[in-house]
Amino acid sequence: MTLTAGGRATGRVRMMPGAIGEVQVATALRQTVVIPTFNERDNIAALLERLVAVLPESDTEIVFVDDSTDDTPEVIRAAARTCPIPITVHHREHSTGGLGGAVVEGMRLARGAWIVVMDADLQHPPEIVPDLIAAGLRDGADLVIGTRYAGGGTTDGLSDGYRKFISGGSTFATKMIFRNSLLQVSDPMSGLFAVRTSSLQVDELRPLGYKVLLELVVRNRPGRIVEVPYTFQQRHAGESKSTMAEGVRFLKHLAILRFGAERTRMLAFALIGVSGLLPNQLALWFLAHVAGVHYLAAAVLANMIAVGWNFALTDTLLYRNRRHRSLASRLSRFFLMGNADLLLRIPLLALLVDGVHVGVLAANLMTLVTSFVVRFLILDKVIYRAKPRATALENA
Repeated sequence: MTLTAGGRATGRVRMMPGAIGEVQVATALRQTVVIPTFNERDNIAALLERLVAVLPESDTEIVFVDDSTDDTPEVIRAAARTCPIPITVHHREHSTGGLGGAVVEGMRLARGAWIVVMDADLQHPPEIVPDLIAAGLRDGADLVIGTRYAGGGTTDGLSDGYRKFISGGSTFATKMIFRNSLLQVSDPMSGLFAVRTSSLQVDELRPLGYKVLLELVVRNRPGRIVEVPYTFQQRHAGESKSTMAEGVRFLKHLAILRFGAERTRMLAFALIGVSGLLPNQLALWFLAHVAGVHYLAAAVLANMIAVGWNFALTDTLLYRNRRHRSLASRLSRFFLMGNADLLLRIPLLALLVDGVHVGVLAANLMTLVTSFVVRFLILDKVIYRAKPRATALENA
């Protein structure tokens, strides 16, 4: 239920997706401010105070989509009782899609003609929100981006040289990879933007991680894009959510946007397979040349070691969102597949070594490369197949 000043309910009941259902509300507002939160309790009061100071109360709503592990949603609900702008709080039990997924859920709840996306840590100054809307209306834009890299915008709020280097480097790399889609965009990594709701195709978005703007530009292809410069501020309170894991997630997101989900998985599977060549070849060398084991038996044992290595990486890095089966089931199927190709590889290995007189290590490498495509297809389509009605977010 939306709360107004004094804790009164407005009577507009908002049902959360994934709960009981979603009530379609006919009334429209000028703008909805969507704010994803993760443990931002100490920023809420200052954020709301500054938003209330610059936005019209009767034509605005604020939607928080919360993935917190602390009491942030309770802090927001308490603040909503005295806030003159209606506030919706949607706490997610499962943070599917990360921060980007939270933004998309907020977009689904929004009733405004414009949706403004911003962070809760006040690095995006709330005072710029009216400027984003005004620029969109003035220029007939579908998307208005708050930029740190054009027109006088700055990255002053980045805490150190390392973060500035990472931000600038990732921005440059992204613009190079998607140069055609980003011709009008100087800051594709911005987390501050306003999108015209009528131009938004939410069902096309499949975010992964925190760079939802890039997802929106590449998949929705908005018509006219304009930018409004701003100064990136220091975080008001709390700690940065940028981690190594988020960096890996961002790289995966880039690959999926550029090559598609299946090609990206195939590339990742290839890299994992290549990494497994080292333990395989080392084990084969030790068993055959040091321990004196016959090369065919040594190849079987080395293959088992490599399959264990590949399973550990594949299960934890590549398909961690598709682990619908039990660990025992996944492990047994993976080992069955990983060793089944020995029925082909061992005769081929014997032919190469005894018939063609290829060295054991070189012949073993040739048989491993031969089995790669078959392994991937079985892995992707059988062991880790997507659920019949899995959402795009789960499959990405």
